[in-house]
Amino acid sequence: MQRTKPPFRADHVGSLLRTASLKAAREKRASGEIGAEAFKEIENREIEGVIKKQEAVGLKSITDGEYRRISWNTDFLEQLDNVESYVGERKISFSTGGPQPRPLLLRITGKLGGYKPHPMIEHFKFLQAHTKKTPKMTIPSPSSLHFRYGRDAVPESIYPAMDDFYRDLGQSYRKVVRAFADAGCRYLQLDEVNLTYLCDPSLRQLIVNRGDDPDTLPVTYAGMINAAISDIPPDMTITMHLCRGNFRSNFVASGGYEPVAEILFNAINVHGYFMEYDTARAGGFEPLRFVPKGKTIVLGLVTSKSGMLEKKDDIKRRIDEAAKFVPLDQLCLSPQCGFASTQEGNVLAEEEEWAKLRMIVELADEVWG
Repeated sequence: MQRTKPPFRADHVGSLLRTASLKAAREKRASGEIGAEAFKEIENREIEGVIKKQEAVGLKSITDGEYRRISWNTDFLEQLDNVESYVGERKISFSTGGPQPRPLLLRITGKLGGYKPHPMIEHFKFLQAHTKKTPKMTIPSPSSLHFRYGRDAVPESIYPAMDDFYRDLGQSYRKVVRAFADAGCRYLQLDEVNLTYLCDPSLRQLIVNRGDDPDTLPVTYAGMINAAISDIPPDMTITMHLCRGNFRSNFVASGGYEPVAEILFNAINVHGYFMEYDTARAGGFEPLRFVPKGKTIVLGLVTSKSGMLEKKDDIKRRIDEAAKFVPLDQLCLSPQCGFASTQEGNVLAEEEEWAKLRMIVELADEVWG
């Protein structure tokens, strides 16, 4: 029951811990100690290295580890036409009790819907040129430009009606997704935290307090996602990663998938779902009963938030539990999230990260043959 197309039985979300060499080079670049070309050479070298490591542990999907990014979402979104970033006050906080840095926020400066060449197309081309496995690209879901900010990101002078904003954002994404496809990308993942944030009662209340409706937003976001992937070639796989926050091993949201399950699995036209299931915060497997035939669930049963290596028998038992709600042939295995959604990375060592990925490959062979 091995799979020849993505998502694979043993897969991963995408981001990987930045190497010490890459971190040091980024600091030197920020201080002006090295120039852009010298930094790019180091980036390229480190990405080639992390590609080889993924291949060596047996993964069939290969990413660049998001090594060229500081943040999983901002680096992509601020390069869309008429989107800019700025430093502001954090609107949604992580679980850590300590101080959190003031983040880069996002807002639009003009009408969306156009297209300018996105630099991450070139990032994909570099990845594709350096692996013989399946190159995988990850980008934030279009909801990422709205959920955290609401109206603060969308001046009424530009969009008096929010429906026009949602429509144009979907069209902006459609053009970028098509550009990835035209560059040869056949495995693209949308990182979607906001549908899972809408499963958390406290975050739902936050949305109500600012004047949005948490019951209609999933429908709105589904429409944007479907628009974004409406122009893909028939041999392209689109997956969605669902996450409750991942920053230095901290989280944002709690709550099972039940509030969004029907829309998630039956109204959104992606082919597979990477689903966080490493702790009780994600709830049970019961929402998987809504998964239709033909779609794949990648169970995020191995945590990326700590270095402790799970026991194989525990993971197998949980796979069996999930298979009560969706057939085993529609299931795969991965970490629950990336290992470094931002350049800081989660609280574990590189050797612990690779041990987890190696174990996932071994488990997939044992479970699916």
